[in-house]
Amino acid sequence: MRPGEITIREFEWQMGLLRDHFNVLSLRDALEHLERGCLPPRSVCITFDDGYADNLTVALPVLERFGFAATVFVSSGFLSGGQMWNDSIVEALRVIRPGPLDLRTVGLGEFDIGDEPSRLHAATGIIRDSKYLPLEQRSEVVRYLTEAANVDSSGLMLTHEGLKELRRRGVEIGGHTVSHAILASLDEDEARSEIAQCKVDLEAILGEPVNFFAYPNGRRDQDYRQLDANLVRDAGFVAAVTTNWGVSSPATSRFELPRFTPWDKNRAKYLIRMALNARQRH
Repeated sequence: MRPGEITIREFEWQMGLLRDHFNVLSLRDALEHLERGCLPPRSVCITFDDGYADNLTVALPVLERFGFAATVFVSSGFLSGGQMWNDSIVEALRVIRPGPLDLRTVGLGEFDIGDEPSRLHAATGIIRDSKYLPLEQRSEVVRYLTEAANVDSSGLMLTHEGLKELRRRGVEIGGHTVSHAILASLDEDEARSEIAQCKVDLEAILGEPVNFFAYPNGRRDQDYRQLDANLVRDAGFVAAVTTNWGVSSPATSRFELPRFTPWDKNRAKYLIRMALNARQRH
């Protein structure tokens, strides 16, 4: 059900390429170097979004072996037993009984779940069509599917203790809203609450300031607005990352730092794509 996810073996060779060809810095150090005009060439930062438990159990041992810093952006509402809405949909479609699936009562269409390809196709379509729904309606879709499938897939996300363990081992923790809401779909008060409450939640768990933020989905105008960037600044964050491709320069807004994820399964193509992305200087 997750054919695009990288394996630990792929993650290891990706980190090896970063070690051999780039300067890996923490986000905090990279921003300080950028401010002072002394950022090393080919500098990169490693970031993870959402707050999955495998950031601790799978990724961190690899990062530690290479001596790499990283930042994990956490949606605070899913910690300790919560579940990302898209994961709930995938897990429901993985086990739901074969046959027709009628989601018209929750605002979506009809699907046929007959085999593994059709399950994957349905999950992909339902996630795509639900992503920008109002939170209440999106939650209704998730409730309908999880009840129909009778599935409980909790445990994918970090616990409070797991989050603190990441921090104890040097990982920077950032905010990612409370419920992974698409900020551009919210009114100003809702967006302010998602941003500010996430910071409050994480700082209460960690006992220290949380300085960085990642916009859910992260594309300018489609997923977040200038209004949301202003709200992130007003909440007390010092920088925020997007998923707009490119690399940062001294002129880049600290609240719209670009990010890029090369998806290639081949080492040479991975490096080529990184080089092409580096030409998109902000």
